[in-house]
Amino acid sequence: MKTKSYYLSLVLLGFLTWSCSNKDDLSASQGSLKVSMNTGASNLTSAMTAITASPGYQVLATSGSSNAPSLVKSSVSGSFGMSRVDTIKLSDIAGVYDYQAANYKKWHPSLMNFFVKTGTSSDFVVKLPASKVTHPGSLLRFLAADTLLTNNYVVDVSIYNYQFSRFLWNYSFASSIKIDNVDVGAMTIQSSRSRQNGQNFMSDFVFANGYDAKMVYSTGDTLLSDYSISKGGTIYFEEKFTSIKTDTASRHREKEYSLTIGNVKIVRTPVHGINSLDSAKVYLNDVLQTKAKVSFIDITSHNDTTEFSVVGHNRDIQIIFDDSTKTTVSQLLGSTIENVRTLFTSLRQVYFATNVVDWVAWDIYMNKNNMMNFNH
Repeated sequence: MKTKSYYLSLVLLGFLTWSCSNKDDLSASQGSLKVSMNTGASNLTSAMTAITASPGYQVLATSGSSNAPSLVKSSVSGSFGMSRVDTIKLSDIAGVYDYQAANYKKWHPSLMNFFVKTGTSSDFVVKLPASKVTHPGSLLRFLAADTLLTNNYVVDVSIYNYQFSRFLWNYSFASSIKIDNVDVGAMTIQSSRSRQNGQNFMSDFVFANGYDAKMVYSTGDTLLSDYSISKGGTIYFEEKFTSIKTDTASRHREKEYSLTIGNVKIVRTPVHGINSLDSAKVYLNDVLQTKAKVSFIDITSHNDTTEFSVVGHNRDIQIIFDDSTKTTVSQLLGSTIENVRTLFTSLRQVYFATNVVDWVAWDIYMNKNNMMNFNH
């Protein structure tokens, strides 16, 4: 009898110890949520500081227009009003092309008066002064000082396929970039549009310092946007938004949303079908934080009412921690969120690809076709 009582006491003691330990672990986990959020925000700020200070970003952020981002394409085909389907392949434009200052007087001269083929290559290599990329307005304008410039900016395009007409395009692009013989980054673009499938877009820029900025965007019956910043498998920021168009609704309805900052992830999904969204949940290292409360602030006055996101300026998120203190994502990130938004705007525009490389490719393609027609 004494033996049974002894063992029962041990079991009860063990249970109480486990219970207290569990509560302590949960309390520690809850208490570290605020710390983790602040750490994640600080790490993202450091990442953005490194990205924006890099030579690759200085080129990526260059824009030929102050208007809204384009999500690539139609810059060439749309300008010429193409009605038939045509294709520019890498083999059509392969070679090395160097920029040379040309005393050309026309207001809109051909780029081929400024770019000369200087070598052969299986890739499409475009060389020009870096100042012509960062100051795009001077690209087709002769200045006497241009004769002193060196072609220190080199885009090596290893993948290029552009199928287009007035109403569709299918575009693939991959390149590496060097300035003064130093690698500054690599870009990949996949972009397509058709009446049947809507628009699908992916743009990925890997900076020489290892940071990777990527965005995915698609329309149609299912709308998807995904913005991420990472390095070596570590995610500093990721925001995903998915909405679908139902038979009974004229507009898309939100299906799923998630925001990741460091090791903290906020998720909201439907409860009972697409018409009912549950309250958002917050996870720390994939562990649900039961005492934290999350609420969404959608800014419906913003022009875009199809995609709600922090990156898109029309969503903010408030977090109330277990100690009753609270913050919003915009307050937490401060000016860093504006840098993130600018980065993804640049990834949508990718000016150096669509307004420099594409235009040179178009000129080469058209000149080659004109010569073939002339010879025939």
